[in-house]
Amino acid sequence: MSRNAKINTLLLLAVAALAVLPLALGLGDHKEEPFAGSDAEAETAITEIEPDYEPWFSPLYEPPSGEVESALFALQAALGAGVLAYYFGLRRGRRQGEQRAMAAAEAAAAPRDTPEGD
Repeated sequence: MSRNAKINTLLLLAVAALAVLPLALGLGDHKEEPFAGSDAEAETAITEIEPDYEPWFSPLYEPPSGEVESALFALQAALGAGVLAYYFGLRRGRRQGEQRAMAAAEAAAAPRDTPEGD
């Protein structure tokens, strides 16, 4: 196994551990919503500190349910991942094209071994 493959395997195991360990260890069992988003956590903390707090702004669009909100968030994440994948793929393709063009130019400029006098 190459060095890069070992590093990739270790990184994949670390990500899997970060995803599974909170569930396996029961972290958040004492909460009503154990894995609520940071927005909900912030709202709870603010209302505990200042019960009369009024937000400065209201949302432009309020999804009808938590499922729709989750779906929109997943769609946003997928679109962002697609844009990043396109950008990095484009960069890699351009770099490979430049390398191929340079190799072809070097091959064309190299002297050819042809028998003389035939």
